[in-house]
Amino acid sequence: MTAFTPTPVPAALAEPTVRVDRSWIALIFCANLGLWMAFFTPIQILLPQQIEAIDASNKETMLAWVTGFGALAAVLANPISGALSDRTCVRIGGREFGRRHIWTAGGAIAGAAALVLLAQQHTILGVALAWVAAQVCLNAMLASLTAGVPDRVPVNQRAAVAGWVGIPQALGLVVGAVLVTAVVTGNANGYMAMAVALLVLALPFALRTADDPLPREHRTPLRPRDLAAGLWVSPRKYPDFAWAWGTRFLVQLGNALGTLYLLFFLKDKVHYANPEDGLLVLILLYTAGMMATAVVSGKLSDRSGRRKIFVIWSGVIMAVAALLLAAWPTWTTALVAAVLLGAGYGVYLAVDAALITQVLPAATNRAKDLGVINIANSAPQVLGPAISAPIVVYLGGYPTLYAVTAAVTLLGSALVVRIRSVP
Repeated sequence: MTAFTPTPVPAALAEPTVRVDRSWIALIFCANLGLWMAFFTPIQILLPQQIEAIDASNKETMLAWVTGFGALAAVLANPISGALSDRTCVRIGGREFGRRHIWTAGGAIAGAAALVLLAQQHTILGVALAWVAAQVCLNAMLASLTAGVPDRVPVNQRAAVAGWVGIPQALGLVVGAVLVTAVVTGNANGYMAMAVALLVLALPFALRTADDPLPREHRTPLRPRDLAAGLWVSPRKYPDFAWAWGTRFLVQLGNALGTLYLLFFLKDKVHYANPEDGLLVLILLYTAGMMATAVVSGKLSDRSGRRKIFVIWSGVIMAVAALLLAAWPTWTTALVAAVLLGAGYGVYLAVDAALITQVLPAATNRAKDLGVINIANSAPQVLGPAISAPIVVYLGGYPTLYAVTAAVTLLGSALVVRIRSVP
């Protein structure tokens, strides 16, 4: 009788077992730094300045429309790019290359071009269209970068690596803010600086790290109907994935509600003399808090094997910070809240990112499924402006906004207890 020999799992689909080294972590850190600089510096600084220069009397509403349309584009672009990435294989000179790096490099190059285009706009419509283009390109890059962690990092190292990968979400805004306020002058030059930084920081990861190709027999055809169906992951069949999505959605909605109007909050409620400088100070404190907790909490979570308790306490800390802003809208309170928000968000980003990789339905669709998770990051950017604008203008102003932020964040972190397969 002939012994049965199981078909070997290709490297692109195998669960990683070899720990990644410091150089790999440094390169993906830099790629994410460039990406988040390109994402957040426009949202927090460049877009508000640009829109205020175009239509100062309706700046809140116009910013909400522009960022909302951009986030809607991101909701669609991320999972679609992820699904395409899962099936991509590039053949050069008879050699096959993997399914991620072409999207990282292509997204960076196209995203930089979109930022250059955005710098030239002088109408709200032009700003909106260019920002939508930038969001599509940057989310294509995000889909491939996010999949890099479950592709290459073993489970017992993921929260620590996710901590390093998460830090650029705050650090990118700090570095970006310094570039556009202290190094270069002018709104258009700020966009140009973001475009250059994106290319310089992101391309080395795509050019210098491994990316396993997926054998042809494992590539399923991607039809439009299958693509649309793939964006739905059944909560009945994969309940833990659904609860992880809900947790991410609500926490990110709280983050969107609390940060979109931060510059206007300092100017109109706190009456800080120089709100742009004040915003930079708050971002620095937020980043310091985040960097102090992200990697440390990730290592503690990896060591203990526990994820949920870290997510719960991170939500409590962020909710307390939002309540402080709601009750005492002063500069001193804002300083304390910035540190607490950063500390809580650092824990959340590191541990929740690792938790999500453990509830993905299938290795063949990692980027697509993470793209579905990233809808929970992007959709709040659509809903955030729609919710926060009427709250600020008609329903009690900033105290109500930050009270709602606290409630939504706390609820989101509490939902993690419903996940059963991860402790």
